[in-house]
Amino acid sequence: MSVTIKTAREIELMREAGRLLEKVHDELADFIRPGITTLDIDRHGEKLIRSLGCTPNFLNYNGYPASICVSVNDEVVHGIPKSTRVLQEGDIVSLDAGLIYKGYHSDAARTHAVGQISEEARKLIDVTRQSFFEGIKYAKAGNHLYDISAAIGGYAESFGYGVVRDLVGHGIGTHLHEDPQIPNFPQRRRGIRLAPGMTLAIEPMINQGRADVVWLDDDWTVVTQDQSLSAHYENTILITDGEPEILTLSR
Repeated sequence: MSVTIKTAREIELMREAGRLLEKVHDELADFIRPGITTLDIDRHGEKLIRSLGCTPNFLNYNGYPASICVSVNDEVVHGIPKSTRVLQEGDIVSLDAGLIYKGYHSDAARTHAVGQISEEARKLIDVTRQSFFEGIKYAKAGNHLYDISAAIGGYAESFGYGVVRDLVGHGIGTHLHEDPQIPNFPQRRRGIRLAPGMTLAIEPMINQGRADVVWLDDDWTVVTQDQSLSAHYENTILITDGEPEILTLSR
């Protein structure tokens, strides 16, 4: 495993990549409403990314055909935007997006309510988001990588939710996916020791039901096997000498 330690100059570039991606997510959040299609979201997201002088890093990545992964209800991740998929009142929709700024990547995901949603759906979204923050309490130099994993999984599972095991977080930098892989559930070992300058994409994917998932025939869209709702929350973070810095979230 080769985990890169970013220089001061690289960290500044990644900070800007993260700041710009946060702007994209904030504008996409305001765009979400019943009646729009998932393709509308993708087109709006790509336009936003390019308007900031950046490149969407998901577009054509290993053949993925869109700039924004748009996953609705039981779709966990990597939903392919379509003109025929219309958001309905009560849906939840996960947007996973990233961009490249001067050769450096950022990556973040949010799950949004479409209009009024059930209390159960809102709780899933809130717990998924909080599981990220429970995890990064341990994202400090000197701690071990899988301390983060155990905290995320332990928190989500305490609510009876299923923590997806087939997909994980990752390192990030000049490539979208770098070492190390970052599970969202406890491991037998503690993993590598964290050091200042590491940049990581931490991304809990939490199911309302069981953890099991399946891939659809498009070879991209991952759905819950039991058709329960799923939520996704992700940020790119920096390991520092103190508290972790969230590069894609300033508030």
